[in-house]
Order: sequence, then C-alpha cells, then structure tokens
Amino acid sequence: MKLAGVLAGLMTTLSAGAAFADGEVNIYSYRQPELIQPLLDAFTKETGIATNVLFLDKGLVERIQAEGENSPADVILTVDIARLTEAKEGGVTQSVVDETINKDIPAKYRDADNQWFGLTTRGRVVYASKDRVAQNEITYEELADPKWKGKICIRDGQHSYNIGLFASMIAHHGADYTEKWLTGLKNNLARKPNGSDRSQAKSIAAGECDIALGNTYYVGVMMTNDKEPEQKEWVKAMKVLFPNAGDRGTHVNISGMALAKYAPNKDNAIKLMEFLSSKPAQEIYAEQVFEYPVLPGAEPSAVVKSFGTIKPDQMPLTDVAKYRKQASELVDKVGFNDGPSQ
Repeated sequence: MKLAGVLAGLMTTLSAGAAFADGEVNIYSYRQPELIQPLLDAFTKETGIATNVLFLDKGLVERIQAEGENSPADVILTVDIARLTEAKEGGVTQSVVDETINKDIPAKYRDADNQWFGLTTRGRVVYASKDRVAQNEITYEELADPKWKGKICIRDGQHSYNIGLFASMIAHHGADYTEKWLTGLKNNLARKPNGSDRSQAKSIAAGECDIALGNTYYVGVMMTNDKEPEQKEWVKAMKVLFPNAGDRGTHVNISGMALAKYAPNKDNAIKLMEFLSSKPAQEIYAEQVFEYPVLPGAEPSAVVKSFGTIKPDQMPLTDVAKYRKQASELVDKVGFNDGPSQ
C-alpha cells in the first residue's frame, strides 16, 4: 500500500532524551498515524520542517510526565475534551497566545487559559432505522420517552463519548433532571450497553433496535470501508438524525492540539499549530477523519455533508467538561450499564 510506504519512510519512534535537528517538530498523538500523515506531509511541503510522530493508544500524559524536562514532545494531538483536559490538568501543556490561532479557532473551542485548541468536531447523533423510524427530527430529551421502550442500543455508559453527552445534559438541565433522564433512557434500552458505535449500527441493520447513539465520523468510516464492505450495508439501513436541531443544537466533541510543556522545538511547534488552524489544513484534516472543521468557512467533506446539516450546541466545551465526573457518578447511581430493569 502506498500510504504504508510513506508512513514507513516518515514516521519516527521517539524516545526521551533523543537529539533532534532544528528543522523538526515532534508530535505525541492519540490519533492514528494514517489519519494525520496527509496533514503533516502538507506542513512539511509548505515549511520544510520535518515531523516525527509517536502514536500512543493510552498513557500519553503519563509518558510526558515521566520524561519530565527531557521530553522531546513538542505538540500533543488528541481527541475528546476529556483527554485535552487531562493533559492540561496533568501539567504537560503550556499556554500559547497566538494571534493566528485565536483568529482561526472560535473561543468556544479553545481553553480559557490557551492550554489547548480544538481542530475538528464530531456530533453525538442518533442512528435511526430507515424502515422502522418515520420521524426525521429528535431530541436527546426524547430518548427517555417510553415510546422508545426496548428500541434503543448504546455502548458502555461510562465511555467518554457518552459521558460527554451526559455531562452536556447536566450543563443544560441540572443533575436532578439528568438522573431521571438517564433512568428513562436506561429503561428504553433493548439490551445492556455494549460494543462500539459501529456495532450499534450493525444492530439497527439486524433489527435488534431502532435507534442508537453514535458519533458522526463513524458513519463516514462505515460508508467508505472497502475492507469490511458489510459496514456499508449497515449504513444503508440507517439515517442520521441530529438531535435538538430545532433548539439548542447537537452535542459535539472535538479533536485538538496543545503545546507540550517542555517543547524543545517551540518555534516549529507553534508553526505547526498555526498551520493546523488554517483553512487548507482544517479541510485536509476534516476530510481524513470525517469530522467538521472548527474554522468558520472551512468546508467538511462531501461524505460528511451527505449526513445532513449539523447545528452544533453553542455551549463552550469547558462548561460541559466540568460536569464529566458528576455524569460518570450518575451513570453508576442509576445502574445504567445493567441495562433495562424489566
């Protein structure tokens, strides 16, 4: 595969204390290498600055903490407000006050202390059966309506994607309402929460449930999955509903970036961050990951546009993130992962 050859030639495994040339920038990433490589290739072509990537599927913050002042990390790329907050609270980021970045990235997708910046968003939407769900509008609140009893599928309630949504419900309605809502949602489940967002789509296609919660980008992944073409059939059986399109808007989460605390190549790191906030980079990134650019005026890909129009919730993600712990506690309190009580 051509991309694999490119990655083999360009990717470098990093280690603490390693020496790097002035013309490089070192990236610690929670995002899969193949998703960010086109971006990095474009950055190197434009600036001449080489990129080195260390991909981790967990433990990124702990890695940088252990490396301390000798850490080669310059830029952190990650997904989810929880991981961005974790990096800040873990003391592995530093503030960046940059006119270009602040101009491109709306304030609601930036940390108030300039410790992290959003790059793309994904909606937490409803996957609905084309055959069994007539309506084309829905709200999150409605998911607790008994009319959906036995018809909803969902992954683990403690998964960060769901905790983000539940935290947004607390932010909008308060903890008491959200506890009752979670109980109603739990009682409408077709089974115990399990699987991934994609497996919820599979369950809809199989007739095991009528609606499910899932991220928008998985729809794009399934639509274009030539290696597992059965996933294309799952998508054909469902439609995407954007909850609360008629009022506050759909809950979104972000992928984002941060400047590492001890960045040895700080100037190059900031050049990369400025590049990532630009329109060309935003559109490359959004197309690669089937997400929405945060830069106003930057366009999502044709695949993403095919899902329909998203109206994002305007509440700043920092206001949502502060309720994540409480949301997690409520999931346990109502026994959400035990599934329906009947």
